Amino acid sequence: MTGTDPPGAVPGAMGPLDPDRDASDTADLQESLRELAALVTGSLGLQDVLQHVATFAVRAIPGADGAGVTLLSAERGGGQVLAASHPFVAEIDEIQYATLNEGPCITAALERRTVRSGSLGGEKMWPRFGPRVGRLGVHSALSLPLLLAERAVGAINVYSREKDAFDDRAAELGELFAAPAAVAVHNAQILAQAQELTAQLQSALSSRPIIDQAIGILRGRNGGSADEAFGKLRAISQADHVKLVDVAQHIVDEAVRRARARHAQS
Repeated sequence: MTGTDPPGAVPGAMGPLDPDRDASDTADLQESLRELAALVTGSLGLQDVLQHVATFAVRAIPGADGAGVTLLSAERGGGQVLAASHPFVAEIDEIQYATLNEGPCITAALERRTVRSGSLGGEKMWPRFGPRVGRLGVHSALSLPLLLAERAVGAINVYSREKDAFDDRAAELGELFAAPAAVAVHNAQILAQAQELTAQLQSALSSRPIIDQAIGILRGRNGGSADEAFGKLRAISQADHVKLVDVAQHIVDEAVRRARARHAQS
């Protein structure tokens, strides 16, 4: 479950137990989970939900200075929907995804496992990403896949300016947070898709009368069938790179203009 451990460290080792710190970390996790459960996705957009999850992750995971959430989106051609709790996280994720296509969040999502590094500047796992982020003064990363039925729907990326900031306890708390977070962001994604489909259907319903009128006008001019007239509309739309309904609207408006001109002349 771990990625890289600092040189000379015992793999997976934790520091001395601190009951007060442990209790505080647990309380922070529980509070973050309560806020996560209270998210009313019906009144929040997908981006807002991701933003809240990133903010909650900073509280839930000890040592975090900032966090980002990446939601993989097949509907966007395999791209990502991103949210960050702090501007420096957004800058790092821009480097990770847009510039280098390399980094801990990508590894966590692709390999469906938790990864971490306590010294990004010398990190061999991401030889281009690590040094570049280290020069920004960010030295530790903990990335947690958002798993749903063994499928990664995204990942949470947590950063710290300190070296070796995330121990086994931080990874454990992060995984406890990531499990319900995966459900929350997936539900928000499904809702966003449903809302988008509803908008498309409403647009199609409002567009249909205009398209039918244009088909009638074309049939009146050419005497063809409805399918032939629709095919002509579609061909114009594709050739001119204009929406079908806009082509239809133009034909209807032009027909109305001509009819008014004839009426004025008579």
